Amino acid sequence: MDLLDVLNLPIHEVSDLLRRKELSSVDLTRTTLERIDHVEDRTKAFVTVTKELAMAQATAADARIDSGNASILTGIPMQLKDNLCTKGTVTTCASHMLENFVPSYSATIAKKLYVEGAVLVGKGNLDEFAMGSSAENSAFFPTRNPWDLERVPGGSSGGPAAAVAAGESFYAVGSDTGGSIRQPAALCGVVGLKPTYGLVSRYGLIAFASSLDQVGPLTKDVTDSAIVLNAVAGHDPRDSTSVSYKKPDFTEKLRDGVRGLQVGVPKEYLVEGMEAGVENAFRQAVDVLEDLGAEIQEVSLPHSSFAMAVYYIIAPSEASANLARYDGVKYGYSAKNANSMWDALEKTRQDGFGPEVKRRIMLGTYALSAGYYDAYYLKAQKVRTIIRRELEEVFECVDVLVSPTSPTVAFKLGEKMDDPVQMYLSDILTQPANIAGIPAISVPCGLVSGLPVGLQIMAAPLREETLFQTAFAYEQATEWHTMHPELD
Repeated sequence: MDLLDVLNLPIHEVSDLLRRKELSSVDLTRTTLERIDHVEDRTKAFVTVTKELAMAQATAADARIDSGNASILTGIPMQLKDNLCTKGTVTTCASHMLENFVPSYSATIAKKLYVEGAVLVGKGNLDEFAMGSSAENSAFFPTRNPWDLERVPGGSSGGPAAAVAAGESFYAVGSDTGGSIRQPAALCGVVGLKPTYGLVSRYGLIAFASSLDQVGPLTKDVTDSAIVLNAVAGHDPRDSTSVSYKKPDFTEKLRDGVRGLQVGVPKEYLVEGMEAGVENAFRQAVDVLEDLGAEIQEVSLPHSSFAMAVYYIIAPSEASANLARYDGVKYGYSAKNANSMWDALEKTRQDGFGPEVKRRIMLGTYALSAGYYDAYYLKAQKVRTIIRRELEEVFECVDVLVSPTSPTVAFKLGEKMDDPVQMYLSDILTQPANIAGIPAISVPCGLVSGLPVGLQIMAAPLREETLFQTAFAYEQATEWHTMHPELD
């Protein structure tokens, strides 16, 4: 078997090959690293490539497979977004502020994957501190979309999405604050899952907006997404927002089908400015679900139109508080040419943060300031409650909601950098799920001018099984998940 062909296979197929000894993790990892060497100068999906660590973990994985004590993820190369702490490996958040930061501990999700025998090939590029929708806000370099190197991969998890799409990693773990897993997954033609808020530990995730952040996988197909969630979900006492409940096997109901399932189509989600090709691909996806036996009904979520305004008050407000710790004293970048403590603090933040991070800190600081707190932040929290309750009421009538993931396909590099509002609109369809804390997944549902389109499926809290059941049924009825960009 040609090892290069293996790079496009999903986890569950590669795991079978490893267990049957048709290839070793060492060979698989070496081939993955060679692939990274071959395409990384074009995709720029990695901030750091961990070659020595990967080969050591692969050797240990082979020994574990030989002993018969392997899990399905043992020996499979993966990438972590570079805002997840990794002990002994630099974790930058794609920011000059943390350019040389080496954590003394690993994020819970990293530890859980290491316990499974995963192989870390590197850390994925992102918009600085996960603030962005295109991966162009990285302090180091923009990531490029493997389907068209002149276009963005989406963001903020642009590196993870591009790495999975380009065959540089079998799966990746990203973070999603307003769509940062699902939107790049849609633009790169892979599967991206934002779990229920609190289902996966955020311990070791460098915080952006703590009430919105969630960690989740980017994979080649729905089965792989369920496999990774099986490994990483669960209560963590080190995360005060972590939920405690009896975790199911998320792969168990994959093949149950959608016959009789109630599927809601929110009329407000077909937003003004949506590209015609995206809307057509979405409508065709709804037709597929209906042909499979799902019962389609139009629903209304009138307050979802306020989601973006709510998001861009709450998220920057929490960011301004979370990023106050970067003062040049405790860790991270510190300005040296300062005349006083206050001058050093000002210059550290001036030089250490990029333009988008500064913009959001200022927005958040203003929203929280005396005289404006009630008018902005408090009112946003009240509308957030209305949006959440509205979704709760809809989920009493339907099992899942479906929409396009992004209103457009991948746009050109630089196209929206000078217009923040247009950039923010990229996440208009994904933000409500974060505001309400519900699970949502994006699966490939078409190509428009050779560029991927994503179908977003949302469910009530802790209903990931229904989410996977619907996504898997659609995936197996189409071929979009089998298509890959031709980088060579």
